[in-house]
Amino acid sequence: MSPQIITREVPPRAAWALEQAGVSPLLARLLAARGVKSPEELDDGLARLLPPEGMKGMQEAARLLADTLAAGSRICIVADYDCDGATACAVALRGLALLGARPGTLDYVVPDRAIHGYGLTPAIAELALAKRPQLLMTVDNGIASLAGVAHARELGMQVLVTDHHLPALVGEQIVLPAADGLVNPNQPGCTFESKHLAGVGVVFYLLMALRGELRKRGAYESAPQPKLDGLLDLVALGTVADVVKLDANNRRLVAQGLRRMRAGRMQPGLTALFTAAGRDASQANAFDLGFALGPRINAAGRLSDMTLGIECLLTDDGTRATELAKQLDAINRERREIEAGMRELAEEKLETLMPAGTPPPALCIYEPEFHEGVVGIVASRLKERVHRPTFVFALGADGQLKGSGRSIPGFHLRDALDLVSKRAPELLKKFGGHAMAAGCTLIDPQAFPAFDAALQQVAREWLDEAALTRTLRTDGALPPEAYTAATVRELEAQVWGQAFEAPLFCDAVEIVQQRIVGEKHLKLRLRQGQVLRDGIWFGRTEGLPERVRLAYRLSLDSWNGQERVQMIVEAAEPIV
Repeated sequence: MSPQIITREVPPRAAWALEQAGVSPLLARLLAARGVKSPEELDDGLARLLPPEGMKGMQEAARLLADTLAAGSRICIVADYDCDGATACAVALRGLALLGARPGTLDYVVPDRAIHGYGLTPAIAELALAKRPQLLMTVDNGIASLAGVAHARELGMQVLVTDHHLPALVGEQIVLPAADGLVNPNQPGCTFESKHLAGVGVVFYLLMALRGELRKRGAYESAPQPKLDGLLDLVALGTVADVVKLDANNRRLVAQGLRRMRAGRMQPGLTALFTAAGRDASQANAFDLGFALGPRINAAGRLSDMTLGIECLLTDDGTRATELAKQLDAINRERREIEAGMRELAEEKLETLMPAGTPPPALCIYEPEFHEGVVGIVASRLKERVHRPTFVFALGADGQLKGSGRSIPGFHLRDALDLVSKRAPELLKKFGGHAMAAGCTLIDPQAFPAFDAALQQVAREWLDEAALTRTLRTDGALPPEAYTAATVRELEAQVWGQAFEAPLFCDAVEIVQQRIVGEKHLKLRLRQGQVLRDGIWFGRTEGLPERVRLAYRLSLDSWNGQERVQMIVEAAEPIV
């Protein structure tokens, strides 16, 4: 489905204020259009981070951890099998060691996606018990683990939950786990301004609060206070990879992490991952984290064991880091092959679901050959193609039918699952997630058609024609004088990402020449005004009319030591 190209509105006062503060006119326009109102929001210094004291439960959690460290008690981290969970685990273990955990008192467990499912389940509590911890600390999970938290405490462990997901709903009631400590900016009654911290961000905040608690107890009267900023490379990676909204606070965390990467001050595992991905760490940007490093960590949790990813982030041995990064790269290549086959099957299925070319209001697809570790990626790809809430299901190793969904603006996926569950209690065994991404397990694998019908009914009720129309927001025309390498570098120096999208320009051009390169990419030579430009549309083989409006990003193409600016095309509209 071709998107409708629209132009973002630019609040003139905000743009003017940014220009007066010394921001270039183009960048001021771009930032103002993304909601930046004052120059202070552009200060990415650590001193501008929101204070940890503003998060509900933070002080109690810090005291619990401080008491545990003082007693020399054992701590076991319960991680998650995605990049956010892996980085959160590494930050927790590295940070607690920095803050005084005795050698041999720190350990972790991570669920196997196919065997254990998500979060702190009773089975994971049993697995953790073998590590003999006094304290079980969840990272990037736990807020909905009511049974798992209760079981862990029955087994004699204290439980500290750190999470950023939405709490569990029992009927109409929000129910929190009966943990000894709970930190989550999205729990009821928490007034922390940034509701979009990733799991790794919550852990970093807890470490800051713990250091403050230890300082109050006199821990640093005769010794220097440990620095935590060396963990920000991991915080940046997990934050970008989890596709959380890059509000001002998250942008500061990511900017600080990227600064350390570019300076070569990062964990050996990240250095090795940059090399494995063929990316230049000295030019690190958020795109590298989201599309090069993040997928390699995620691949371990999708197809293998996330222990590989966590160990890569934990090791201080460069040789070991290189070995692990190569393994992760190989697993990611396998993941791409599996994904390609699944996408082909899914798209064949899609054609049968939309014989007239118009997709249904929501998409649910299942094939027996699908791999449960890759369904979320395929759901995301299909959602992008048809602009509909999309669920893709696979039969798990445990015989249960498990779905992963991705949504569009205006359709809160977790809330939609909640409504399906209320209307048809016999369908869903469990579900959870966010507005834009969620997962569920069916009680009966044979219930897939009923779930499909129930989700489509909710979509028909909630989505109108405007919501079902895919739009692509651009920043309008690029001034001709800004079509330079300097502009590209200025834009690449900023932190762009979820809900703070990278600049996308739109101009009327004349297509002078077009040809297919690499069998699946459209190489363009075009005229803009009186000037010839180069462009490429990745993944496009269909030709363009002579005159079009192009939506494009700017990129630097280096070849034989020469740099030239080119357009990376994302959409086109014919000019009639």
